[in-house]
Amino acid sequence: MVRFRKMHGLGNDFVVLDARESPIGMDEARARSLADRRTGIGCDQLILLEPSEAADVRMRIWNSDGGEAEACGNAARCVALLLGGESSIETKGGVVRASANGAAATVDMGAPRFGWDEIPLAYPMDTSAMPVGWEELEQPFAVNVGNPHIVFFVEDAGAVDVARLGPTIENDPLFPERVNVNVASIDSGAIRLRVWERGAGLTLACGTGACATAVAALSRKLVESPVEVRLPGGTLTIDWNPGGTIRMSGAAASVYEGEIAL
Repeated sequence: MVRFRKMHGLGNDFVVLDARESPIGMDEARARSLADRRTGIGCDQLILLEPSEAADVRMRIWNSDGGEAEACGNAARCVALLLGGESSIETKGGVVRASANGAAATVDMGAPRFGWDEIPLAYPMDTSAMPVGWEELEQPFAVNVGNPHIVFFVEDAGAVDVARLGPTIENDPLFPERVNVNVASIDSGAIRLRVWERGAGLTLACGTGACATAVAALSRKLVESPVEVRLPGGTLTIDWNPGGTIRMSGAAASVYEGEIAL
């Protein structure tokens, strides 16, 4: 039997396994099985904590489809709460630094990357206003914040059928590593956001999506920093200035613990 902890950041939920003392084998099939909401524990992402030579802990992330992801902002806040105080977390997207404060945490997500080959895209183009579109979603902003994102700004994010368009865009050949899809609108200086998460689908909250969208909105001078990003599951505060790193703050929670036979 292996102990697990169920956690969430604004409704983006995780199964967290601690393998720092005893290794736990993980692959695509096992991650997909644990994430299944009918026959497993159920989650958007599976998080495996391992020893790290570069940070306090190594965080590996599997999406519910079994694919391994580079970064997850909501998961980083959850891990920050588990570690307590100031901490560093190694991910495939790099080392992030975090600080826990009660039921909330702040994570420094590092500097965004804007090069077409850093996203990555299949061929060169302007990533600040990509000359592409899918139906009413046009001229997205592309940015890598540890994982690849594109951001569409629309009049009303709630009116877009993200569940239908999301998988088409995620799997477009333009994105060799697939992509996270963000649809946002500006509301009184804040951002309203819906996210189709690569490998997980439509989610209540996406921390890296909030970071990517805030960077896009600040780059286009649509808002000022720090900015509130309002997702279906709750609100994150993103602080970024050009040339600097992204700081994300918001709540996270531990829901329950249990044991499961792997």
